[in-house]
Amino acid sequence: MSASATPANRAAEQPLVDVRELRTWFELRQWGFLKLGSVKAVDGVSFSLYRGESVAFVGESGCGKSSLARTLLGLHRPTEGDVVFEGESMSRLGRRGMRDYRARVGYVQQDPFGALAPFMDVRRILAEPLKVQGVRGRAERERRIRDVLEEVRLSPADDYLRKFPHMLSGGQQQRVVIARALILEPSLLIADEPVSMLDASVRVEILDLLYRIQQKRELTLAFITHDLSTVRHFADRIFVMYAGRVVETATVTELLDHPQHPYTRALLAALADPDPDNALAMREVPGGEAPSLLNPPSGCRFHPRCPRHMPGVCDVDDPGNFEPRPDHLSACWLHR
Repeated sequence: MSASATPANRAAEQPLVDVRELRTWFELRQWGFLKLGSVKAVDGVSFSLYRGESVAFVGESGCGKSSLARTLLGLHRPTEGDVVFEGESMSRLGRRGMRDYRARVGYVQQDPFGALAPFMDVRRILAEPLKVQGVRGRAERERRIRDVLEEVRLSPADDYLRKFPHMLSGGQQQRVVIARALILEPSLLIADEPVSMLDASVRVEILDLLYRIQQKRELTLAFITHDLSTVRHFADRIFVMYAGRVVETATVTELLDHPQHPYTRALLAALADPDPDNALAMREVPGGEAPSLLNPPSGCRFHPRCPRHMPGVCDVDDPGNFEPRPDHLSACWLHR
């Protein structure tokens, strides 16, 4: 990764996406009228994404990364805060504005088979977003469909245009999902666990495909994953999420080589290691489960599981972002 990818070196550049104190809460009710509270899926998240960079949002299941992705896609409206895309506030967009916004943001889903309509062939699947966005000429739609199939390496296109999803392998299905996300030529591509449903051998191919497309189109790629081992070779920066918040941010090399937050250290310690001599590292993984987002703990949300918990500090006050190393932010009282 080049140094130009760091936020410090891009301070004069306008971000493609600027997320400001974003909160996405879901009201929980019982029997339709009894309010139990709000699930704080995303709770006070701020960051900027720049044109052409690739970032990864990592964390265990339930940390809020998929809710964050769906908010960026415009599928959820923010409860508080704002998402500014290409200088335009999402909160000010009406129905037509949201339709235009979604054309500029591509989405690669986790389950390719579930993401594709079983009664549509590949040609119709890829033609649908073009029709919705007003691309009326049949010849133009056909050209763009064939071009994007070639780009995702489903070639020759004639071999796939009339196939239905059940006639494709898992890897081919995911390539169609990627083609659909790219066909409107978006500026931002959000990939939510795009390889978790695929065989190990196919995962490498899909990750390599996403990397090559991101580089060729100079896309901003936001990669959602729970697996730190998949992001080393293509991400510029990593955002580590826990209980609805970003707890650590750094370039990929810096974060993987010098993790600062205890939660990030736990994620790295939990990675599978075939070397039996490293089995003792697993002892660093804290027990317990992620807290309920309906009633999260006070102070640092990781403190009930943290092996370095400081009573009277971590369980009382919410830490801000400290900078223990240059361009490396950690929301932990250890770095105050």
